[in-house]
Order: sequence, then C-alpha cells, then structure tokens
Amino acid sequence: MKVTLIDYTKDAESLLIFSKKTRLKMSPASYDEIRNMSMEEKEEELKYVFGTIGSSWEFVDYALLIEGVSRAFTHQIVRHRVGIAFAQQTMRVVDVSDGFDYVETGKCKGNRVYKDTMELIKGQYANLVKSGVAIQDARGVLPTNVATNILVKINLRALSGLLNVRLCYKAQGEFQTVAREMRRIVLQVHPWAKPVLQVNCVQHGSCAFPNYKECPLKLAGLIKDNDFSEALEEAWESHMVEVQPKGEGK
Repeated sequence: MKVTLIDYTKDAESLLIFSKKTRLKMSPASYDEIRNMSMEEKEEELKYVFGTIGSSWEFVDYALLIEGVSRAFTHQIVRHRVGIAFAQQTMRVVDVSDGFDYVETGKCKGNRVYKDTMELIKGQYANLVKSGVAIQDARGVLPTNVATNILVKINLRALSGLLNVRLCYKAQGEFQTVAREMRRIVLQVHPWAKPVLQVNCVQHGSCAFPNYKECPLKLAGLIKDNDFSEALEEAWESHMVEVQPKGEGK
C-alpha cells in the first residue's frame, strides 16, 4: 500500500483564517494582511477556526493517490460521499490475464488456502479471456481483495470526519493503515491541522460508536465523555488494533 499526496491547497491556513474573517466582519481583512501574519499568529487564529462551524474547512482540498489497496477497502471508502470525489482503476477494461496482485488481510496473511485460491482465480480468469469472454464479464470472478488504485480528492472537513471513524480500532485493519498514512502525509504539509485530524475519541472526548464494547481504550478506562486525555492520544498513537466484527454465522 502506498499513499501519495498529488496536490493540496497552498497557503491553506491563510485561506481558513480569511474565510472566518469574511463570515464575521462586514469588511473582512485583506488576504495579503493575513498572509503576512507570523505562523504563531496564524496558529492562534486557527484555534478559533477549529472550534467553530467546520464550513470554512471545506476551502482546503487534498488529492491523494492510494495504490495497492483491496477493492474491499475501496468499497468502504466510497461510502464517504460529502466533500470527497473518486477516480478508480476500472476492471471493466483493464485486462489482468497476465496476473494480478492481491491484498492479504487478517488471518489470510500467509495462509496457504488463501494463496492457492487466488492462484486458481488467476488461471481461470485468464482462461475465460482467452476463450473469448469479454473482460467486463470475466471480471465477475475476480476476488474482492484484488489490488487496485484509487485517486481521492477530499476537503479538510470531510477528511476530519473520515479519520474520526476510520482511525478507530473498529475499522478493518487495512482501512486503519491507510487512514493513518493519509493523516501522516497531510500533517507533513499542514501540521497545524493535527487538532482536527484525529480519531473521534481523541478529538471530541467521546466514542463515535457507543455500542462498541470491545475497544481496548474503553476497556483500559481511557475514554471518558468530553474529557481529553493525553494518555488516550498516546495509547492510540502507540499501537494499532483490529477487532473482528461479530457475525451471525460461523
């Protein structure tokens, strides 16, 4: 898996502050005046921006290329619909008769049955295409964990909301890994955005999934409603956990 920041809003902190001034004053301060503020002054202004309505966050965009992820992952990320756009590699016209990469997740990692099944699918897909079956029809046998690439354009508000839930231990491990990498790369160019690029319990002091009882942070007594704790942030930062969802079948 690889995440690359293709493009992003330059001088985004000035734009965020300017949007706040525009909303609150009949005659907003000039953009140049804000751009000439020191970084310390801007960070002080951003405390207000991040503590109020998030509409101004939507002026800041990021374009991220995510490579080598499963279609299981992309099926999940496209559920985030507001403030986000996608362009994904198509299996309808891309011929993978020469073979395809696939993602191993959970207990499928290093599993011989899993690997043998993937190799069987590779061969049968190639046989279908060779026999004259259209690529768009042959793709029906391709596995959910076939590797794919997806381009994501997302604004800061949408990214904050995505990370709130996808950095959570409740998310599948692959999505947690991608979400952590998205966060790391964005913070390289916009470190001041860290307060709003957090898992929900760290950012808001409460759990986004009240019925989720298996969370190790809850079990350790670190999550207390509306009570930010550095210990909570450190605990989340230090390790990643994936809890298997409980299904009805076995």
